[in-house]
Amino acid sequence: MEWNVYLSGEIHTDWREQIIAGCKERNLTVTFTSAVTDHDASDAAGDVLGDEANGFWRDHKSAKVNAIRIKNLIEKCDIAVIRFGDKYKQWNAAFDAGFCAALGKPYITLHGDDIIHPLKEVDGSAMAWAQTPEQVVELLSYVISR
Repeated sequence: MEWNVYLSGEIHTDWREQIIAGCKERNLTVTFTSAVTDHDASDAAGDVLGDEANGFWRDHKSAKVNAIRIKNLIEKCDIAVIRFGDKYKQWNAAFDAGFCAALGKPYITLHGDDIIHPLKEVDGSAMAWAQTPEQVVELLSYVISR
């Protein structure tokens, strides 16, 4: 069976590449999907629908266009990995975790121990909490190979 793993969250570090490389090294049969990780492209996703003088409406349109991709990819995934970074608040990642929980999709959270408290509800619905991409690779290896 080929697993479909959705990678959600923080876009400013190479955690996605580390997980993908680790799974490749272990010869795991995994397809990875993700939201658009180019920040400027994501912010401009709705611009084709017309200019907006108010930033709220530009963000609103782009969020809906991006949600077409995100909603479909999460619905099709076997498991999601949801990363919360140190530098920015990833409200979108929290939303993705809630969507996974509502759909009954298993997910792994990936974050440092310094944000355990604000993520207690998100972690409460997760199947596992990892602190490093290497731990995620170990978890995926166990789940996929056993």
